[in-house]
Amino acid sequence: MKLLTHNMLTSRCLKGVVTGYPLGLVAKEIKVQPSDFNKDFIVRVIPKLDWNVFWTTAKQIGYEGNLTEQLIENFESNEDFLRDVHHALVEVDIYEGSLICPETNRKFQINEGIPNMLVKEDEV
Repeated sequence: MKLLTHNMLTSRCLKGVVTGYPLGLVAKEIKVQPSDFNKDFIVRVIPKLDWNVFWTTAKQIGYEGNLTEQLIENFESNEDFLRDVHHALVEVDIYEGSLICPETNRKFQINEGIPNMLVKEDEV
């Protein structure tokens, strides 16, 4: 599971959950899978991120690199910064672990990079 995916997931489908965001992350195995850098994609996706959640999660798992706690101004023209974002957002893969609902502590397993967000009938 990429940090890009983590930044968008919520557990709002659970009974009694109002926001369900951000999900906690426990990474048991991380793989780095190189991918081609696409500057235009990264420039377009950054404004859609919850930067604080992205940076905090990247730091928590030890992949914040040179990223800054606050989104830098004029990030569009800073290719080194964009490459750092690309690395953490797209190349870092949570291969095994779990996501945790911040309101219920319900765990969702991540197996082979795929988060299982399916819920039981009595949880909805």
